[in-house]
Amino acid sequence: MKTLVTYFSQTGKTKKVAEAIYESVEGEKELKELSEVESLDGYDLSFIGFPIIAFGPAKEGKEFLEQKAAGKKVALFITHAAPEDQEGIEAWLDRCREAAASAELVGFFDCQGELSEAIANALLKSDNPMMKSFGERRSETLGQPDETRLQRARDFAREVMAKLGG
Repeated sequence: MKTLVTYFSQTGKTKKVAEAIYESVEGEKELKELSEVESLDGYDLSFIGFPIIAFGPAKEGKEFLEQKAAGKKVALFITHAAPEDQEGIEAWLDRCREAAASAELVGFFDCQGELSEAIANALLKSDNPMMKSFGERRSETLGQPDETRLQRARDFAREVMAKLGG
């Protein structure tokens, strides 16, 4: 089985998750940034990762899925600055699933990452109290994904591979 692990990362945290997944994939495999991938042709499975930005998939991830993933076996891995149990996060994740609607979604993983300093500063300047509160919580995201979350990503990769017989 030939497997691709590809990602878009703003802070380097989605890249960390991609590397953890890549470590756990057996067989022929490649690790590339989304911008380096011309096509998913030739891969039996593609793990595709990106962060949540503005309550939905990063533009780079959404466009990649819409343009290149149709009919392909895909497992998504998503990072976000919110804790996994935060109210409302399922709607954000559903938007990521919707972006992959033309693909055969064989797995889905999400975990907390780190809110970039630049985005936190922009949120702190917002007149919207909810946006401002997200910016104020940046310190809670520092160091994420931690080793526990990275281990969950490795386990996710092994589960997807086992399910597909790889």
